[in-house]
Amino acid sequence: MAGMTIRVLVVDDDALVRAGLTMMLDGAEGVVVVGEAADGEAVPAALDAHPTDVVLMDLRMPKVNGLVATRRVRARAEPPEVIVLTTFDTDENVLRALRAGASGFLLKDSPPTQIAEAVRRVAAGEPILSPRITRRLMDRAATEAGAHERARAALARLSEREHEVAVAVGHGHTNAEIAATLHLSVATVKAHITRILTKLELGNRTQIALLTHDAGLC
Repeated sequence: MAGMTIRVLVVDDDALVRAGLTMMLDGAEGVVVVGEAADGEAVPAALDAHPTDVVLMDLRMPKVNGLVATRRVRARAEPPEVIVLTTFDTDENVLRALRAGASGFLLKDSPPTQIAEAVRRVAAGEPILSPRITRRLMDRAATEAGAHERARAALARLSEREHEVAVAVGHGHTNAEIAATLHLSVATVKAHITRILTKLELGNRTQIALLTHDAGLC
C-alpha cells in the first residue's frame, strides 16, 4: 500500500466515538476517513457512496449489529476489509465476526497508533492475528462441538506445501516471514494462500488462521 491512501469508513452508534476515530485517523499518515455510519443498516449506502478499503465496525448497534453488517460487507462483489471494534474483550460476538469475514478486531481503548497501524496492516492483506486477546478467542473456537474434526478434514484437502503455508498463517506470520521460512518467493506464498482460500471456500487469512487453531495446529 506504499504511496496509496487507505480509505476508511467508521461505523459506530456513538457520535463521540465516531468523531474521535475520524479525528485520529485523519491525522495518520496515508489514511483518510471517507465516511461515517451510525448503524449497520446504513453501511451499504455508505459504501456505495464512498469507495472504501477498510471498515472499522462497532459490534453493538441498535438496528443492524456489527455481526450482521460484517456479513453483508463481506458478501459484496468487491468487499473492503473489516476490523471489528469492541468495548469488552470477552464479547462472544467477536469470534462470530471473525468467522463472518472480519480481518481482526480492536478494543476501543487501543492506542491511536495501534489503530492506525491495524488499518494499514489489514489494508495490506495482513490481518490482525497476533494480539493476546485474538489468540484467546481463536483458541476458544476449538471448544465448539465438532470444530476440531471439521477443521482437520478441511485441511486434509490441501497439498503438503499448502498445509505448511496455512499453519504459518495461523501463527500470524507475514507473507515475507513465510517465504523466508519455507524458502519460497513472496509471490509463491501469495499464490498458495489464494489456492487455500479457493479450495476451502474461505474469505480471508483470518479464517485460515481460525481453521488451523480449530485443528489444534497453532
